[in-house]
Amino acid sequence: MDSLYSVVIPVYNSEAIVEKTVTAVVDFFKANNLRFEIILINDGSPDNSWEVIKNLPDQFQEVVSINLLKNYGQHSAVYCGIREAKGDFIITMDDDMQNPPSEIIHLITKINEGYDAVFGEFKRKQHAGYRKLGTKVIDYLNTKIFNKPKDLKLTNFRIFTAEVANRMGQYRTFFPYIPGLVLLSSSKMANVLCEHRAREIGSSNYNLWRIAKLTSRILFNYSSFPLKFLSTIGVGVSIISAIGGIFYLVRGLMFGSKVAGWTSLIVIVSFLCGFIILMLGIIGEYLSRILNQMSTMESYQVKQIVRS
Repeated sequence: MDSLYSVVIPVYNSEAIVEKTVTAVVDFFKANNLRFEIILINDGSPDNSWEVIKNLPDQFQEVVSINLLKNYGQHSAVYCGIREAKGDFIITMDDDMQNPPSEIIHLITKINEGYDAVFGEFKRKQHAGYRKLGTKVIDYLNTKIFNKPKDLKLTNFRIFTAEVANRMGQYRTFFPYIPGLVLLSSSKMANVLCEHRAREIGSSNYNLWRIAKLTSRILFNYSSFPLKFLSTIGVGVSIISAIGGIFYLVRGLMFGSKVAGWTSLIVIVSFLCGFIILMLGIIGEYLSRILNQMSTMESYQVKQIVRS
């Protein structure tokens, strides 16, 4: 039997473009005689996106429309779609036609060479300058935290196998980060060149605040780097405090102190402050690992599902 492809599309503030996107995806798969399903996830859009996509299953039997209870963020919406997908391969893409559906063929061709996951590498990104800077920061974090190969480019336009999706679903977290989960769940990955167009309607939903939130999600939910950094500072403070304490102790023994008890007070306070910072870092390290292992809450709540 031919493979089934599940196309997962998070929807947010796209009432004017999402139907065009879905139509183009349907046309691509039918033109190439491929089995497919399209899963649309409305991520609490404040516009009328849900009113648009809830009617699409009546127009296209391959479409499933999901309405989330509120806005949980793009990664939680995509995670919901991945868990709903039934395909042998899962494709994720944006809802704004920046990823032309005709470019899906490059992803399919490449992953059929035996890869676990394939990411579209854009010949030229049509993004604002601040987003390109944010991409570089996040790329650095992906390399350090998830051991991303340095020559691998991560984008939202990607395809991966159902086996990868199943492994991703086993990672219980309240703050899913899709590229990181794909990296953790794959062993053989590649890029393929794809076209990236400018947004046809409206502006990007990603701003500096959302990029900062994404960075904090990576740092605090998939890495102990902040705690290790604070622990390192604690060790440094402890060493400096010890040196300062020894200095005041020696000076007090050799020359005395004008204020009774001054030397003892400085030595004790300096040592304890550094030691407390160090201990907080160590306790935080254990707490972070326990929270990651014990987190069982869902990262989203579904309000309504509409099928054909």
